Amino acid sequence: MRATSLKDFLDKKVDEYNQPSFIKDDPISVPHLFKKKQDIEIAGFFAAIFSWGNRTTIINKSTELMQLMDNAPLDFCLHHSSKELKQLTGFRHRTFNSTDLLYFIEFLNFHYSSHKSLETAFIPHPQLLSKNVEGSNIPVVEAALKYFHNYFFSLKHVPARTQKHIATPERKSSCKRLNMFLRWMVRQDDRGVDFGIWKSIAPSQLICPLDLHVVRVAKRFGLLHRKQTDWQAAMELTQYLRTLDKHDPVKYDFALFGLGVMEKY
Repeated sequence: MRATSLKDFLDKKVDEYNQPSFIKDDPISVPHLFKKKQDIEIAGFFAAIFSWGNRTTIINKSTELMQLMDNAPLDFCLHHSSKELKQLTGFRHRTFNSTDLLYFIEFLNFHYSSHKSLETAFIPHPQLLSKNVEGSNIPVVEAALKYFHNYFFSLKHVPARTQKHIATPERKSSCKRLNMFLRWMVRQDDRGVDFGIWKSIAPSQLICPLDLHVVRVAKRFGLLHRKQTDWQAAMELTQYLRTLDKHDPVKYDFALFGLGVMEKY
């Protein structure tokens, strides 16, 4: 397929899948249950972290957790009682268990006790917004994800097992779930799927989440050639998508994911 034809095809698929009808069957439906910014952030964060495996199960487990938090995640993280924490001890989603959950809540309590948004956990300093981070050519999102990983595990007594649930480019991970969370928080258009409530990162700086369906479709169309599904692959695909739309490359996540999941490309 010629480049112009491919762009037209993918633009059409973005338009087809970037619709309110997309929400109900996707984990993004969980933060859409809320109106308050911080509740959207927390619900979105957990839904993104839980996003591996069957989408229905992801939505159900994320919704179950929100119910355990009395459907008020910010208030729960800041003001929970020891009795309320005990109610979480049986929670599990795949390899994520109550030990991990209690640390996540401890971190969210720590962060929101002195910050109004989870955005500052990723972009705390203006210098992270520069293309040239600390004298090197590190992309903004790469620097943000590295910072977040270090910050998230900066509390005392971090359970060793919990560290596998937060990825970092430093370990060459593609950081699929965190990149998806950033897409939800940063992208904004008139479709109502992504929230666009964070302004420190521009949509042009986002990195495409490397879902296995996205990888398969991207390779089929010759957008991605790297064999490993790692950070370098995420960068390679995103660089290509920027040739299609330099201002909003990650909108093509809708097209690639939709083609892979709904159309079985």
